[in-house]
Amino acid sequence: MSRILVIDDDRSVRHLIAKAFEESDVEVVPAASAEEGMQLLGSKQFDVVLLDILLPESSGLDLFERIRKVDSKLPVIFITSLSSSDTAIKAMTLGAFDYLLKPLDLARIRDLVRQAIEIRRLMSIPVEMPGARNGRTNSDANRSDTLVGNSAQMQEVYKAIGRVAPQDVTVLVRGESGTGKELVARALYQHSPRVKGQFLAVNCAAIPDALLESELFGHEKGAFTGADQRRIGKFEQCSGGTLFLDEIGDMSPLVQSKVLRVLQSQQFERVGGNQTISTDVRVIAATNRNLEEMVEEGEFRSDLYYRLSGFTIQLAPLRERPEDLAPLLENYLSIFSKELSKDVHGLSPEAMDVLLNYNWPGNVRELQNVLKQTLLRSAGHVVIPDFIPDRVRTPSPTRGADGDATGTDLKQFVDERLEHESTDLYAEALEFMERYVVTRVLRVCEGNQSKAARMLGITRGCLRSKVRALKVSIDTRVQVEGEPIEV
Repeated sequence: MSRILVIDDDRSVRHLIAKAFEESDVEVVPAASAEEGMQLLGSKQFDVVLLDILLPESSGLDLFERIRKVDSKLPVIFITSLSSSDTAIKAMTLGAFDYLLKPLDLARIRDLVRQAIEIRRLMSIPVEMPGARNGRTNSDANRSDTLVGNSAQMQEVYKAIGRVAPQDVTVLVRGESGTGKELVARALYQHSPRVKGQFLAVNCAAIPDALLESELFGHEKGAFTGADQRRIGKFEQCSGGTLFLDEIGDMSPLVQSKVLRVLQSQQFERVGGNQTISTDVRVIAATNRNLEEMVEEGEFRSDLYYRLSGFTIQLAPLRERPEDLAPLLENYLSIFSKELSKDVHGLSPEAMDVLLNYNWPGNVRELQNVLKQTLLRSAGHVVIPDFIPDRVRTPSPTRGADGDATGTDLKQFVDERLEHESTDLYAEALEFMERYVVTRVLRVCEGNQSKAARMLGITRGCLRSKVRALKVSIDTRVQVEGEPIEV
């Protein structure tokens, strides 16, 4: 369970924040004064602090500095009124996580706290690597934040992390979705001289182009519709620390050019501003896309590509390192058995064969998901094939006569997943429908990706990512998971 500390002299604010999390696994601990808050910080572990910037007996900024001395990695979210927001912005430049404006919005509170809890996890939970477990118990070693694998490919990854982590250079981590790029980024941060600074992560693919520039560089008041206050961006907020830019291949050309300037000079301007701001940020970038192909097609700046790829760490997909499958299964089976309170001792030989023979297109992330589902359905001390999700035992879903997934197939698919008590049905159904829509549109467009992207209302780069993720190959025919579909 996560725990947050709320330091605010206003009882109604403390009550409102407690109400926001009353049906969640987040414990809210209130403090009515600065001294009470500091006493609680000395006696309990917290994941996030929500701090009123105007306390009767203390300045919020002074208390923030005291909190930083106790725990420099503890995310602090300021609570402020519009009249005092300039002070909150100053706090962000000193390393605060974010700020909330009064009157407080419950949805915004939950969203910011969720983000801060995740950032706390990224900074605080160490990423284990083979050979770095001296003095730890076996139970400590079996954890989800572990780079597992003894294959030649993974040995090269460990060596690369050791070589480049102490160097203050940009690193590009490449690999398919689910291969563990975030874990590598965190390992680089945790073994670097910047480990006492902040580690912030931005998923460039998850933020619309219009907002990504503001997220990274901030904006001035009035810069665009809705910009009613100055906003500090991640490059300014993370000065002295490490910024992880995930899915960097999904950046727009405008944002690419500004990121290039930061990498070259550590300077930038906020959106709508003309003041040059200096920062000191180490960038670790990651992508699952073919940047070389994007450079050739003019979708990615060549100068940014060369700047990013000065040192590259390549993560091999799981299907190319089959010798790592057994240790991965053993590691995560142990972890999830404890998490889900399942007294499971191992896999039957038949179940192990099923899992070892599966292709794992979603890599380690898919393996984790499958094991959780398997354990939730299991009974007894040993996992047998019947407990393994059907999509692993019978990988490709039923399709219509022409090779496409149809509406009837969707009903059958959902009914089947309901029968097996799926715990991830929404994501599975979305993937099933997405495969159908993408494949159908590509068939209509005769494999023309530019035309298909326009029809789908997405960028060509986004379509290319979906084609790769869904295992759709395009030539004179469209093919899904080995089943040809005539166009």
